[in-house]
Amino acid sequence: MNKQRIILIALMAVGMSASAVVGQSKVNKSAAQPTTKIDKQLVTFVELGSVKCIPCRQMQPVMRAIEEKYGEQVKVVFHDVSTEGGREYAETYEIRLIPTQVFLDAKGREFFRHEGFYPEDNIHKLLQKRGLKILATKE
Repeated sequence: MNKQRIILIALMAVGMSASAVVGQSKVNKSAAQPTTKIDKQLVTFVELGSVKCIPCRQMQPVMRAIEEKYGEQVKVVFHDVSTEGGREYAETYEIRLIPTQVFLDAKGREFFRHEGFYPEDNIHKLLQKRGLKILATKE
């Protein structure tokens, strides 16, 4: 009887140790992931428009310039809301007209929105107020 009790206690101890280790690794992995995202991408710039819209097309070089100048600090995303796949984004962001620019923080929360063409200089001012810096440019 004593041997069975000792074996049972030993198995319980091993099981508890194993579950504590497994639980610990899950906590560490999930805690490390958001930090990585925040360090690289501070802002997501979502452009909602259409390739058929003239002001939307005028935003294309602005979006490319922002990508180049801010690198991994800013993720630029374009959704063509005139397509079937893009319509869901028009609903999600509740846009009223195109182009619309939506700026999200590192946690995905909207902090600024603009409707119509949005000049590059104004976007620079907005991003720099959020603490972003223009990277060295190739010239």
